[in-house]
Amino acid sequence: MERYFKLAEHGSNVRTEIIAGVTTFLTMAYIIFVNPDILSTTGMDRDAVFIATCLAAAIGSAVMGLWANWPIGMAPGMGLNAFFAFTVVAGMGFTWQQALGAVFISGMIFLFLSITGLRRWLISGIPHSMRSAIAAGIGMFLGIIAMKNAGIVVDNPATLVGVGDLTATTTLLAIVGFFIIAALDALKVPGAILIGIVAVTVASIALGASQFGGIVSMPPSIAPTFMQLDLAGALGFGIIQVVLVMVLVEVFDATGTLIGVAKRAGLLTEGPAHTNKGLSRALMADSTAITVGSFLGTSSTTAYVESAAGVQAGGRTGLTALVVAGLFLAATFLAPLAGSVPAYATAPALLYVATLMVRELSEIEWDDVTEAAPAVLAALAMPFTYSIANGLAFGFISYAVIKLFTGRAREVHLATWIIAAMFIAKYALFGSE
Repeated sequence: MERYFKLAEHGSNVRTEIIAGVTTFLTMAYIIFVNPDILSTTGMDRDAVFIATCLAAAIGSAVMGLWANWPIGMAPGMGLNAFFAFTVVAGMGFTWQQALGAVFISGMIFLFLSITGLRRWLISGIPHSMRSAIAAGIGMFLGIIAMKNAGIVVDNPATLVGVGDLTATTTLLAIVGFFIIAALDALKVPGAILIGIVAVTVASIALGASQFGGIVSMPPSIAPTFMQLDLAGALGFGIIQVVLVMVLVEVFDATGTLIGVAKRAGLLTEGPAHTNKGLSRALMADSTAITVGSFLGTSSTTAYVESAAGVQAGGRTGLTALVVAGLFLAATFLAPLAGSVPAYATAPALLYVATLMVRELSEIEWDDVTEAAPAVLAALAMPFTYSIANGLAFGFISYAVIKLFTGRAREVHLATWIIAAMFIAKYALFGSE
């Protein structure tokens, strides 16, 4: 371990790395309950998605640890799983098999962008305000999904949405769950989100609102989702915007997380990104994990910002990520427990993740209307049109148009012009569907 992970060189040891790995796992383990809950709404087998989630996280984290030697955990990403289920399948009418095909294609494009260096060009070309708006908008989108699952927000024919029955047992449990998560996280308790989910589930079973299916069993079959991606269906022109959105979100989310956590761990060397061997390998690792996840049967896998908790605990090498991988493999035996978790128990987790993402609005340049207006439009359009794709389209198109109308077209990077033009072409050819 010392020779392979260079523990002493990074000022670490095996014990510290193991503690860091356990800490990171606890902070991101909520995904093994939340991801099946979201993706099963598409008709995917819940147990198979549970196994796919655990395996994708294990493989992604292992590749990150063994290849890049970085202490960063990988798992199916929040936001993209909601886009997969509620926009691509429920909203646009694609099958979940075609959506998996789109995940694979986006992974291959992502890999190509990483290998060629176009990934860095694309990132540098997207306005900072739009990057912040994307994160905040996805947070708002997760927020409305969470409130719907909790019964807080309901359909209202007069006002489109309204408030639900706040005295219902399940709704009250979801509300209390959110308070538990927020309080524990504020107190720096590792695994606050996971504890909140488990607390609501236990209370729900005790009150008779849901059934207990057990804790441990042999892992269920992954066959219902394994290798079920429909590449032929995903190659249709109508799904181009789906792939575009996946690539854009993957680029910003994963890259930002990798760089942010690596900086905190002191792993980034001075100089251009292409000269940083660790970063280059990390970019390749997260790109590869996306394609693997599509074969297993889950939405895009990405680097988790929760890895910062493990870094804070002392994790500095890939051994931390390898511990995370091992724990996700062990979690495959918890399928009965995952099946016992109702949607309103994961709703507080979604809502809390939403609050963390919406704070990105503070990064927008509010004093410059040409930056602020498109960013706000992008963020608002995601929950109000129930589509991350529409939010991105509105944001990029309005950014380019407002800059053009104010005589500041030269401030718009070529990448932004290209993305805006692609979305305009999509609406012109296929309408808003």
